[in-house]
Amino acid sequence: MSQSAIKDIKPLGFPWVTQDPFIFCVHHADAYPKGNDVMGPAASLSGRNIGQDFTIKDGWRMYHGSKVPGFPAHPHVGFETVTVATKGLIDHSDSMGAAGRFGNGDVQWMTAGKGVQHCEMFPLLSKEKENPLELFQIWLNLPKKNKKVTPHFAMLWADTIPTYTSNESGKTEVRVIAGKIESVQAPPPTPDSWAADAGNEVAIWLIKMEADAQWQLPEASSSVNRTLYFYSGKSVEVASQNITIHQAIELHPDREASLKNGNSESFFLLLQGKPIAEPIVQYGPFVVNQESEVQEVMQEFRQSQFGGWPWPSHEHVHPREMGRFAKYPDGKLIEKTT
Repeated sequence: MSQSAIKDIKPLGFPWVTQDPFIFCVHHADAYPKGNDVMGPAASLSGRNIGQDFTIKDGWRMYHGSKVPGFPAHPHVGFETVTVATKGLIDHSDSMGAAGRFGNGDVQWMTAGKGVQHCEMFPLLSKEKENPLELFQIWLNLPKKNKKVTPHFAMLWADTIPTYTSNESGKTEVRVIAGKIESVQAPPPTPDSWAADAGNEVAIWLIKMEADAQWQLPEASSSVNRTLYFYSGKSVEVASQNITIHQAIELHPDREASLKNGNSESFFLLLQGKPIAEPIVQYGPFVVNQESEVQEVMQEFRQSQFGGWPWPSHEHVHPREMGRFAKYPDGKLIEKTT
C-alpha cells in the first residue's frame, strides 16, 4: 500500500500556519461599502476599535486605518512580502520614495532586506457602488546572506502572471505566481529572493477547481515543504481523504496527491519551497537570526527611520483619478491603462 501524501491537517486561523521558508500568511476578504470623499467607507465608524479594527463588522474591517482601511506606515526587516490582490485596489507608498496602486489580480513582491517602511492602504474609489477587497499577504523569509540587501520591489502585473489549465477531468485553473507547472513559468521575483533560485523550488499557486473537477498535483523534491490551503468551497478529497473548508493540508511533495473536488467551485492557495533551515528570531516586523540582532535593527530604525517618511501622511493614498501604476525609487514610472 502506498503511503499517504498527507503529513498533517490544521485549521486555518489568523494568520495561517506556515512552513519554512514561509513565516506568515493571511487572507483578507472585506465587503467594503461605497467610498466617501476621502476614499474611506461612506458608513459610520462608530463601534469600531479604530487603529486595531480586526473584527468583521458589517462585512468589513478598518485594520489599523483611521479614515481609510489598511495598514499605515510600518517597518519591515529581513524578509519579503508577497501581496496578492485578487479583488480591489491597494495603495503602496514607502520610505524609498516608491509608490504604486495595484490590484484586481496584480501581485507586489517586496524585499525588505536591511529595512524599509511602507504603507498599504485600501482606497474605496467608487462612490456609486461597493468596493470589495480580497488579498493574500505572504511573508517569505530571506537567508542570512540576504537579510541586509538593499530594499527592492517588483510588480507582477495581472497580465504577466500565467495560468496553467487542466481539462483532463473537469476544469482546474492555476495562477502561477511563483514556480513552474510543466511549461508554464511564473514571472521573475525580486533578484535577492529565495524564490529567484529555481533550485529552491518556491511555488505560490492560486488554484480554482470547477465542481467535480479532478487534478493531480505535480510532484516536487522530497526536501521541500508544501502546504495546500483550502479557503473557499465546501469539500474536496485530497489524496483520497475528505477535507472540509478552512483547512491547511501539509503534504509530502514527492508522493502522489490527487485533488477531487466536490459539487461546488473550490479555491486553494499552495505554498511550497525548500526550507532555509536557519534560526529565526522574529520581533513583530523584524525577522533576524539571533536575539542580539533584534536590538540592533530596532536601534537602526530609531536612528534612521529607514530613510524617513517622505509622504504627507502615514496613511497616504493616491489621488482617486489615478489608475494602476508603479513608481520606482529611481523615478521610473509604469502606468497601466487596462
